[in-house]
Amino acid sequence: MALSAFFQKLKTGLSRSAERLGSGIAAAFTKRKLDDEALEELEDMLIAADLGTKVAGRVIADFRRTRFGKEVSETEIKETLAADIAEILAPVAVPLVPDASRKPFVILMTGVNGAGKTTTIGKLASLYREQGLVPMLAAGDTFRAAAVEQLQIWGQRAGAEVVSAPANTDAASLAHDALARAQKSGADVLLIDTAGRLHNKTALMEELRKIIRVIRKLDPTAPHATLLTLDATTGQNAVSQVRIFNEMVELTGLIVTKLDGSARGGIVVALADEFALPVHAVGTGEQAADLRPFDATEFARALVGL
Repeated sequence: MALSAFFQKLKTGLSRSAERLGSGIAAAFTKRKLDDEALEELEDMLIAADLGTKVAGRVIADFRRTRFGKEVSETEIKETLAADIAEILAPVAVPLVPDASRKPFVILMTGVNGAGKTTTIGKLASLYREQGLVPMLAAGDTFRAAAVEQLQIWGQRAGAEVVSAPANTDAASLAHDALARAQKSGADVLLIDTAGRLHNKTALMEELRKIIRVIRKLDPTAPHATLLTLDATTGQNAVSQVRIFNEMVELTGLIVTKLDGSARGGIVVALADEFALPVHAVGTGEQAADLRPFDATEFARALVGL
C-alpha cells in the first residue's frame, strides 16, 4: 500500500475522532470572535477529544496569544490547531529502524492482552521482510495458545521462523533459546512476544524482567528496543498503561493500533506530551500494510478533519 493510500486510510480511520472535534468547531466558530467564552468551549472540545488537559491548556494559551478578540473561521481554527498538534507530535515521530551493528536487533514487545501486540509483531516482521531483512519471531506469550497460533500464521505470511514451546513454558527460557537460534542462523531482527496479564502486575513485571536478564546472558545490550503496543480505543486508559509498563521495563517507544475504529485518536497527542516516547508506527487495520511509520503532520491534519 502506497503511503498516500495509507494516509487516506488513516484519515478515514480518524474520521470519528475528527467528526467529534470538527463538528464542534464548525458549530462554534462560524464567523465568531475568539473571546473567553469561545476559548472555553474550544478547550472543552479538546479535552473531550482525549488530547488531555495539559495539551488543551497549551493550545488555548497559544490561541489567546495570537487570535484573541479576532474574528475566526472554522478553517482558521482547524489549520492553527493542526499546526499546534503537529508541533507536539513532531519530536516523537521516529521510525523504528533496526541497527545493523546489532545482529540480531532484539525487539521486546509488551502490552495488555487485546491491544494487538501479536498482530503488530507479525506486521513488523512483514515490514522488515519487505526491506530485505530476515526476521525471527519468539512466541513468548506461552500462556495463550491462541497467541502462539496467531504468531505462527503471521510467521508463515512473512516467511519468518517462529520459535515456540509447549504451553506454560517459562517465557524467559523460550526467549533465550530464540536469541541463541537467531544468532546462529544470522537473523537480522528478533521480535519477542510477551504476556500481557495486567491483573497480576507483580508476576508480569517479574516475568518481563527475567526475560531481559536471561537474554542479556547472550547479548548484554539486548533488548535493543522495548515497545508498548497500545489500543487507541482505550483512550485515557492508555496513559496509565504507559506508566505501568514503563515502571516494569524501561520503554523505548510506542506503537498505536486500532486507529481505524477509534473516536479517541487524540490520545496519541496526550501520550506524546506526557511521556515524549517515540511513536514508531500506527495501525489502521488487519493487513500487514496497515501498519506504517507515524507522520506527525498527516496525523494532526487527519485528527482535526483537514
